Amino acid sequence: MATRPASVSIPRAPAVASTLPDDRWKPLEIAFWLLPVLAFFVFPNYRVLGSQILITGLFAVSLDLILGYAGIVSLGHAAFFGVGAYAAGLLAVHGWHEPITGLAVAAIVAAAVGYLVSFLVVRGGDLTRLMVTLGIGLMLWEVANKAAFITGGVDGLAGVTIDPIFGVWRFDIGGRTAYVYALAVVFIVFVVLRRIVHSPFGLSLRGIREGGKRMPAIGAPVARRLRTIFTIAAAVAGIAGALIAQTTQFVGIDTLGFPRSAELLIMLVLGGAGRLYGGLVGAALFMIAQDYLSGIDPVYWQFWIGFFLVVIVLFAHGGILGGLDTLRTRLQRKR
Repeated sequence: MATRPASVSIPRAPAVASTLPDDRWKPLEIAFWLLPVLAFFVFPNYRVLGSQILITGLFAVSLDLILGYAGIVSLGHAAFFGVGAYAAGLLAVHGWHEPITGLAVAAIVAAAVGYLVSFLVVRGGDLTRLMVTLGIGLMLWEVANKAAFITGGVDGLAGVTIDPIFGVWRFDIGGRTAYVYALAVVFIVFVVLRRIVHSPFGLSLRGIREGGKRMPAIGAPVARRLRTIFTIAAAVAGIAGALIAQTTQFVGIDTLGFPRSAELLIMLVLGGAGRLYGGLVGAALFMIAQDYLSGIDPVYWQFWIGFFLVVIVLFAHGGILGGLDTLRTRLQRKR
């Protein structure tokens, strides 16, 4: 009697979760952006601080573009922030007071400076990039200091007058208009950046960060991609600088200083690099803690900032957002 051939079972490949970026808005993201809207009504006495947090958060996001996504370390990112602030401030001082075009001019000038610097940055490794960015920042600070007849030097650039937004909303001392203006600009720029990092271009940046020497094998122009994202990050930092100049109507030379770059790096580490929202979260935590702790202890408040930074780095890999992701993963496994 003929026997039926034994059936051969072919093992199936295990299902692999897609690692491609997903640009669909999640409920937590929507809730995140509702928080500053709610804060506008709940904390009316802190609108000035709130606008500064939003602007600094955008500045931190610009650093995240090059550090968290492209792996470019920088200690002089404040250079582009200061360039944008002086561009918008000088434009207003010399008679052009319209705010929106001031933002555009600041972005263009900062992007131009960033594009020129990018040719130096992409040539070396991490240590070279640290020294180049730090050197550029120090040189621009000294240029602003020496050109006091233009920039105001250490006294700062005063006389920055900004017209009402669209001829309707005038900047007030309570920070009402500045808060709404900063929130609108930050949100619009963030949406654009979110689309960029979730695009194939953004995915290639992650590939360069993880294995820059392998990316040319698949035809990715590494140097060109790095120059592009560095220029975009410089433009965003310039927009943040212009916002600080327009909302405070003053530009200080500290906008170009190394301490601002160092604080920015701390904010990004606190929030979590490579997550885009990490810059916003880190800036909010740092500035709220700074405001609260300096009120308690005006002399030694930096000790507690350093303490919290050490604790987060040791026990929350990837900053606050990284720690929350790890906690969520552990809870899901237990379930």
